[in-house]
Amino acid sequence: MKKLLWLGLALVVFAGVTLVGCNDTSSDDKFKVGVIYIGEPGDAGWTYAHDNGLKAAVEAIGEDKVELVIQQNVKEDQSSTQAMEALINQGAKAIFATSFGYMDYIEELAAKYPDVYFFHCSGYKTGENLSTYFGKIEQARYLTGIVAGNQTETNEIGYVAAMPIPEVVRGINGFTLGVRSVNPNATVKVIWTNTWYDPQVEKDAANALLKDGADVIAQHQDTAGPQIAAQDAGKWAIGYNSDMSLFAPGATLTSAIWNWEVYYEPAIRSAMDGTFATSSYFDGLDSGVVGIAPLNMELIKDAAAVKATVDEMSAKIHDGYNIFTGPIKDNTGKVVIPAGEEATVDEMLSMMYLVEGVIGTIPN
Repeated sequence: MKKLLWLGLALVVFAGVTLVGCNDTSSDDKFKVGVIYIGEPGDAGWTYAHDNGLKAAVEAIGEDKVELVIQQNVKEDQSSTQAMEALINQGAKAIFATSFGYMDYIEELAAKYPDVYFFHCSGYKTGENLSTYFGKIEQARYLTGIVAGNQTETNEIGYVAAMPIPEVVRGINGFTLGVRSVNPNATVKVIWTNTWYDPQVEKDAANALLKDGADVIAQHQDTAGPQIAAQDAGKWAIGYNSDMSLFAPGATLTSAIWNWEVYYEPAIRSAMDGTFATSSYFDGLDSGVVGIAPLNMELIKDAAAVKATVDEMSAKIHDGYNIFTGPIKDNTGKVVIPAGEEATVDEMLSMMYLVEGVIGTIPN
């Protein structure tokens, strides 16, 4: 009787785990790569971009050599430890955790499993078998800011922001600097949702910004909710993660996008061939890991001139220009980067102030 009871409990536990293989069949001679996602690839946002990048990396390496084992909808709490250990028990020799909130849990597991390679997206803790990775998406946001600053007629731009962490703050600032490089009179008003993926909450936040006078909506969210809100209101929008024009073709001007395969292919290869070395990857436009979606030339005012400006600045950034070059003030008027100075990588990764032109504060 006890044996049957334990068998039933095991089946219940197993039923609650979402394991998704890259292929229909798996083979013990394949190198298994475990991945945890905060959402589902169908969100067309953050998880979608990572999933595309990982699948492209597997295709490049060879589906006969490597297999993805994925857990979706993993919360940023202790349950992420269980999810990653389940992947390790499935035979994964490399683990990719794709959200900031997994950081402390993956650090603990890296110490517990020294023979497994761990990779954490957007965090800052490393170890002998733990690397971090992110990209300078603020560079792409700067370029999209040029488009938004040119487009606005009210000089009021809305920004639906996720969590008050440096990654999001840096994106708001990069976007605002791009806006004001072409339109010094424009402002960017921020509403925080404290969500990564909640279509209705994020759409409601965009609607509030539109009601308050914004005629362009930008976002750091995983859903197209803000894009759809802008389209419904007859206004414009800037997408994020992937090209969101599919969801709001009458509103989306362009999107700041991720090309994660640029990182994932060499990272997986390093785990496979034993050349792994602890690193904190942080590349930008020059590597191709970030970029912008094609401009919607039919929607953008003075589209040819705007494209020329975007292309010119893109080339400048490719050549090494730091968008966080002073003088830069925060939105209280304090000089945060003096004239002629540039923000260092550490300063960018810990950025917790909003630049001049941003209307809003960072929640505690």
